[in-house]
Amino acid sequence: MIFKNPQIFLLFIPLILSVFYVSKNYHYRFFRTNFPLEINPAYSIKIFCVENLPFYLRFMVLVLLIIALARPEKVLKGELPPTEGIDIMLTIDTSLSMTANDINPSRIEAAKNAAKNFVLKRKNDRIGVVVFGGVAYLSCPLTLDHDAVNAFIDRIQAGMTKSDGTAIGDAILVATNHIKKSKAKSKIIILLTDGRSNTGIVQDPVTAAKLTSEFSIKIYTIGTASKGPAQIYTGNPLQPYITIEDDLNDEELTKIADITGGKFYRATSSQELDNIYSEIDKLEKTKFDVKYHTEVNDLYNIFLIPAIILAFCIIILEKTYIMTVP
Repeated sequence: MIFKNPQIFLLFIPLILSVFYVSKNYHYRFFRTNFPLEINPAYSIKIFCVENLPFYLRFMVLVLLIIALARPEKVLKGELPPTEGIDIMLTIDTSLSMTANDINPSRIEAAKNAAKNFVLKRKNDRIGVVVFGGVAYLSCPLTLDHDAVNAFIDRIQAGMTKSDGTAIGDAILVATNHIKKSKAKSKIIILLTDGRSNTGIVQDPVTAAKLTSEFSIKIYTIGTASKGPAQIYTGNPLQPYITIEDDLNDEELTKIADITGGKFYRATSSQELDNIYSEIDKLEKTKFDVKYHTEVNDLYNIFLIPAIILAFCIIILEKTYIMTVP
C-alpha cells in the first residue's frame, strides 16, 4: 500500500497533542492524585464512559478521515500479453494415399499428431487449417483458440474432400487467400502432402507459389512418404491391401519452398515429422518486447466509509443514550 498524499499525515501531530491534553484533564477528574490511587466515588465508571466515549469515537473518525485524505493506493504490476504473433495456415493432404501405413500408424494420423503438437507450442500465433484432396477448402479460419484448431485437426480424415487427386496448387491458393490480408509481421503456410499435383484449377503449384510470394508469405513444404512402395488398407476382404508407389515430387516441393523463402523437408517416419515441425517452430519464433502495465486501485473507501458510519453512530448516541444518562 502506498499513499498519494503522504503530507496529510502531518495532521496527526496536532491531533495527538490535543488527545494528550484532553486525556490528561479527564484523568485528573477520574483519579485522585494521592497514592495509592483511588477512584473518585462521585465520578462513576459509567459516567466516565459516557463522557469520554464521544471523544474517542471522534478521535477514531478523525484518524480514519486523515488516512482517507492521504489517498491510500494499491499498485498492481504485471506483464502485458503479446498483441501480435505469426499467422500460420496448416495445409494438409487428405487424399486416400495418406492412409498408407509406411509411417506409423498411418501417414495422415502421423501428420495430425505432429500438427497438433506444433499448435500447442504456438501460444501467441493465429493458426488456421486448409484440407485438400481433389479440391481444397478452409477447414478452420485463423484463430488464437488453439483448442478449436486441434479439434478441427482431429476431425481430418482421408478422403474427406470426396474428390480424388491431389490439388496442391489449389491448396496453396486457398491458404493464401485466407492469410494474405493479415496484418501479422510474418505469415507462413505449412503444406504437407504425400504426392504430386495432378488435378485442380491451378495444376501447376509453382505458379501458385509465385503468386503467394507476392504477399510475403513463406511456404514450408513437407513430403510425407517413405522412399519406396507402401500399402493402403482397402477394407475389402478379398484384397485387404493394395500397394502404391512413391509418387512424391521432391523437386516441385523444393521449388515451392524456395520461391517463397521457405524450406522443403522429407519425412519418412513419425519421429522425423515431429522433428520437422520442431525445426519450423524454432525458425519461426516471434520476438516480443516485454511490456509492463501498472494498475492503481484507490483504497480510501475502506477508511472513509467506516469514518462516516462512526460519525452517524456518534450523532445517534448523543441524541439518544447519552442524553438519557442521569
